[in-house]
Amino acid sequence: MTAQLLARRAYARPDVTARNPRAVEYDLLAACTADLSAAWQRRDTEFAILARALDANLRLWTVLGADVADSGNSLPTALRAQLFYLYEFTAEQTRRILDGRGSVLVLVDINTAVMRGLRGEGGAP
Repeated sequence: MTAQLLARRAYARPDVTARNPRAVEYDLLAACTADLSAAWQRRDTEFAILARALDANLRLWTVLGADVADSGNSLPTALRAQLFYLYEFTAEQTRRILDGRGSVLVLVDINTAVMRGLRGEGGAP
């Protein structure tokens, strides 16, 4: 399931109790991570699927990067800087993967670490 589809489902259901932003971010990262992992396995035969998964992940990180760059963001400054760095790294790594010079495994690791942080398990930047 793509991150866009998951987001549409999360926001389009008025009958569902409102979820906190951390839970929504977690679910979006989880969906992107699952899509990246699955697409990476098929990269040799279905590169377009990999490109779409990379694009969805980068779009999510672009939103996260813009959010932490906003002066109204209430996260601690150091954490905001670390998350912004992860956005920049994700953008660069995405380009490398599309050029055939990288692996999605590092993106999966980053997403997983941030997901652990969102769950309060540590491991986030």
